[in-house]
Amino acid sequence: MKMTKNNSGFTFAETLAAMLFMAIVVPVMVQGMTIANRAGVAAERQREAVELADRLLTELVLTDEWRDSEAEGDFGDDWPGYRWALNDGDWEEDAMQAVSVKVYFKVQGQELSVELTTLVEEAGV
Repeated sequence: MKMTKNNSGFTFAETLAAMLFMAIVVPVMVQGMTIANRAGVAAERQREAVELADRLLTELVLTDEWRDSEAEGDFGDDWPGYRWALNDGDWEEDAMQAVSVKVYFKVQGQELSVELTTLVEEAGV
């Protein structure tokens, strides 16, 4: 019976090709994961800003405080990094007023905002 030598392994060229492939693919994958992470952080902060704006706008309209409330502020120590601005203006209909709350927040040094608007009936109408 004749024994054959089994040369199983990688050649130098195959090893270099695999290393070159990894040198190209790994940085691209890391960059993609970084971008996805940043997008996730921005989406989470935007969701929180929408919830804060909704709560504030609902509270101001239900309590009728939008008429004499401060025009801007923040959410205190519970929500650092979020601030808001209130704006009201006339609507096309005479008896309605548009009330808007804009919430500002930062993501990686860039200030972003969300704005929610509702209509309320003017007093005495």
